Amino acid sequence: MSTTKRSNFAAGLRTTILLASLTGLFVLIGALIGGPETALLFLFFGALVNLGAWWFSDRIALRMAGAQPISEQEAPRLFQMVRELTTRAGLPMPSLHVIPQAQPNAFATGRSPDRSAVAVTQGIVQLLSEDELRGVIAHELAHIRSRDTLIQSVAATIGGAITYLAYMLMWFGGDNDSPLGLISGLAMVILAPLAAGIIQMAISRQREYGADATGADICGNPESLASALLRLEQGAEEIPMEHANSATEPLYIVKPFRGGISGLFSTHPPIEERVRRLRQMRPTIA
Repeated sequence: MSTTKRSNFAAGLRTTILLASLTGLFVLIGALIGGPETALLFLFFGALVNLGAWWFSDRIALRMAGAQPISEQEAPRLFQMVRELTTRAGLPMPSLHVIPQAQPNAFATGRSPDRSAVAVTQGIVQLLSEDELRGVIAHELAHIRSRDTLIQSVAATIGGAITYLAYMLMWFGGDNDSPLGLISGLAMVILAPLAAGIIQMAISRQREYGADATGADICGNPESLASALLRLEQGAEEIPMEHANSATEPLYIVKPFRGGISGLFSTHPPIEERVRRLRQMRPTIA
């Protein structure tokens, strides 16, 4: 089996496990609320979410992030940069989107390289040098080439669905003596960590290290990405991500949220370690 086929199979297997876990969680919740009949209803709801996560996760992820498509006329230098890097990476040109956020950040999404998208915030374009931005784009293209974007987008969709379900149960469970009231009282305590656990099982931090290394190879300079990561981490700490869904956290190149429920969804390895590994690569890449 070729490397590409093995990567595709592994991505498909991880996604299938993630979707199956979601379905089981929904059925369990339904059974706790109202027994077998409600469990069957939640099974149907979980199946609908699964179908949406598989086929439309990229669109859902872009919408949750508030990303808007941009044309080459609006951002000629960005398009030129991405086109050069996709040629080096052997990838088709993704669609490009801008996120109206001051925080510097970026992510890639898409079910396959042929249906991929790269989204950058307004803040990242303003903060980073062109060389640093090349490193970030190369990192996102590495995720596309290894098909990490499928599992990341599905995870973001599922995280959003589970969090929404928890809030819905809290909203409708006003009576603490009712089964729904009991579930609603425990919803955010149990469901949010459980959702985070499912996502973290599906998305290994090693994949971020792998995308860093491949991205450094694509752009040709590990220091471009290393410098960008340090500046992005500082920017993310100083500038909050406003009016955004915390379930999108697995998508971004650096952790966009601080504290609260978002901390449970953390799938990012420490920036210091990522930078250290990148700078160890400097003598090996021309």
